[in-house]
Amino acid sequence: MTPVDPFDLPEWLGEDDVTWAAESGLRTGYAVPGVLTSDGHQPLPCDLLAVDEAYPVPVADEKVRHDAHQAWRHGQVLLVGVDDRLTLAVPGTRFTADLVLDALGRLAKAVGASAEHYAVLLRIGTAKP
Repeated sequence: MTPVDPFDLPEWLGEDDVTWAAESGLRTGYAVPGVLTSDGHQPLPCDLLAVDEAYPVPVADEKVRHDAHQAWRHGQVLLVGVDDRLTLAVPGTRFTADLVLDALGRLAKAVGASAEHYAVLLRIGTAKP
């Protein structure tokens, strides 16, 4: 995992209406793949990672977990790159709809956008059709 600076992300994330769509259901566990889209722009892969999952092995090292909790405590979200995909590192072991909305709202804030310009599409099932 490598840190991602929000200023290195595409400008459209802070200027246009943006939709994050889950590529699998929230019930899949600690990782939810997704994609950010906006009319007229190339989609940007963007995943959610619950950094406190530790069984059978930790999904994040101690520093990433610390940094994710610290950012969250200050109303932010930790942005990291995992396999060339933007990833929102979030405290916890799984995702709820409220946690997803909170994480994407914090992403909007990080890129200088209003959360009102962000929409979220969730999947109910466990896998992409």
